[in-house]
Amino acid sequence: MHIPDTTPRHSVYYNYQIYPFQTPPELHGETKRYPVVIVGAGPIGLVTALELARYGTPVIVISAEVQVSHGSRAIVFTRRSMEILQQVGISERMLEKAYPWRSGNSMYRGQRVFRLEAPYDEDDRFQPLNNLQQQYVEQYLVEQAAQNPLIELRWGSKVVGVQSFADHAELQIDTPEGEYSLNCDWLIAADGAKSTIRQELGLRMEGASYRGRFVIADIKIDIPWPTERLAYFDPDWNRGNTILMHRQPEGIWRLDYQLPPNETPEQALALESLNARIQAQLDMVGIAAPWELDWCSVYSARAMTLPDYIHQHIIFTGDAAHMLPIFGVRGANTGFQDAQNLAWKLALLLKGVGTPELLATYTSERVTAAQEIIAEASKSTRFMAPPDRGFRLLRDAVLSLSLSQEFVRPLFHWRTSRPHDYHESMLNALNDDNDKFTAGPAHGMPLQNIRLGENDYLFDHLGAAFHLLYFTDQTVPESISQQVADLEKQGVPIKLLSIGSGQNLADNTGHFAKRYDAQSGTTYLVRPDQHVCARWKNFTAEHVNAAIYQALGQGVKV
Repeated sequence: MHIPDTTPRHSVYYNYQIYPFQTPPELHGETKRYPVVIVGAGPIGLVTALELARYGTPVIVISAEVQVSHGSRAIVFTRRSMEILQQVGISERMLEKAYPWRSGNSMYRGQRVFRLEAPYDEDDRFQPLNNLQQQYVEQYLVEQAAQNPLIELRWGSKVVGVQSFADHAELQIDTPEGEYSLNCDWLIAADGAKSTIRQELGLRMEGASYRGRFVIADIKIDIPWPTERLAYFDPDWNRGNTILMHRQPEGIWRLDYQLPPNETPEQALALESLNARIQAQLDMVGIAAPWELDWCSVYSARAMTLPDYIHQHIIFTGDAAHMLPIFGVRGANTGFQDAQNLAWKLALLLKGVGTPELLATYTSERVTAAQEIIAEASKSTRFMAPPDRGFRLLRDAVLSLSLSQEFVRPLFHWRTSRPHDYHESMLNALNDDNDKFTAGPAHGMPLQNIRLGENDYLFDHLGAAFHLLYFTDQTVPESISQQVADLEKQGVPIKLLSIGSGQNLADNTGHFAKRYDAQSGTTYLVRPDQHVCARWKNFTAEHVNAAIYQALGQGVKV
């Protein structure tokens, strides 16, 4: 019998709430087959649930725990993640507490050898990067999900078995009141890096696991510094290794420091070791303020992915599907993109609008994204934690030269997470004008946000649907409006947004049109996950049918 720990976790700044177990109908003898069950109530599982609910899909979320995760864990959320979190309704709450930032410094022997400035302009609602502890993000997502009648949260429920069939999946769930079986059309595994479901199916990831280990330590301390990423290479107290520092809300600072190769996690997390090393870092940067340890853990850098995220009626997402190096804030930020990509495809398949081929592109698009991220992140990982003597010699040479040679300093670039470009997606239009544009988001790219007015941005007008962005200074032709209406009658969620002087989205200065290389009649077709799948210089109603046909997977061969 599964008995979850109901003692609130200790923290010097965060008050953990217990979400009580509630007896499910299956323990009273009821049987039912649900459309979707998600295992894992972390950020990725909850965002997936909220995304599915936006399309009207009922969801059950299973969690073995009865409280949100212990420790700050993921703390940096990108602009793209904030855009996704806006769609599920928590971005405003995050902005109230998060620390936004866009710069980072790399230090070597007391000298700044590289400074990164992430791009930001007037059209951006969100800063490039935003620091907030994972507990708060999970709390906001839980509270948002609890308000949604399509989402049922089952706390204190542990998966102890899973079976995959040709047309459904079956879970065995252990609870404080006994075991029961749970059947669903589709099972989504969002149960993290140690995924029980992945292990039950005997699936193995492909990629590399790096030998270097890092300690994460959150301390409460008053340091009057701005919110920036700080990286210290080869400090006197930890020679040959790297230390990272991040400012978080509630007076919390995150310290990441690399361990010597022969030190065990148990040795690293001993209080004497933690206290000595944290104090050594504070002494090095000239901070004499008192501090208190809140949470600590040990991690190693891994760059691995499943080769296929769909196994019959079980779908993997987030860390259950791939494990990415922590450098460059890729874990949760990549997982949010998984969730957004998966949700609309699965929802439309369940509605009978999408095709199995459409759902299959979740694997082709997101595995490709993971592989690209792994290739890029591995560069950062090999620099931060050299895997062998050759890479260490190279890293040391770069460090030495950086003190006097400007040309080597860009090698310190830490390559932050960015949205994937699905330019090779099978869902992109086959015969449009993509190659004729000189600006604007191309095939597979996410939309560029545009500031329309005071506290009014393009993404504020997007919903759970395809969007047809039609640029005009005249009345939208009846044929186009009728075509959109016909698609809606067929069950295709699609919304027409006219852009220009006096239109749905006002563009009186022409700024929007300039950013999108648009003239009167220019049109973009945008997928429900806000990635462009077609664009035309001169659009007619006949164009949209073929593009929608392709975007729903009806022209896809797998």
